[in-house]
Amino acid sequence: QVQLVESGGGLVQPGGSLRLSCAASGFTFDDYVIGWFRQAPGKEREGVLCFCSSDGRIYYAGFGKGRFTISKDNTGNTMYLQMNSLEPEDPAVYYCASTAHWSGFGCSSNEYDYWGQGTQVTVSS
Repeated sequence: QVQLVESGGGLVQPGGSLRLSCAASGFTFDDYVIGWFRQAPGKEREGVLCFCSSDGRIYYAGFGKGRFTISKDNTGNTMYLQMNSLEPEDPAVYYCASTAHWSGFGCSSNEYDYWGQGTQVTVSS
């Protein structure tokens, strides 16, 4: 059974950093594409970063370039989203998702089959 569990959200001051984790069970990220998405109240879910570890394809949303990076643990079961220089526009529920088939163009939630429960990120002084 495929399952994704996010963790690592919380409250951080503007300019601060957080590292979100996405733990997979039932598969490894070596074989699947991972996407990080976020949804703020009253807004649509948007792609943050999508990454295929098997071939290195990666897509960054414009707001994340230079601030957000992705990494994977040695087991291939956990992916991390490192978020630096967090801004007042970044608060949202952040989700990780996975799919076996990614077009490689953009970071669209429509392409993802498996979703975690989300973790809240709050940026406030």
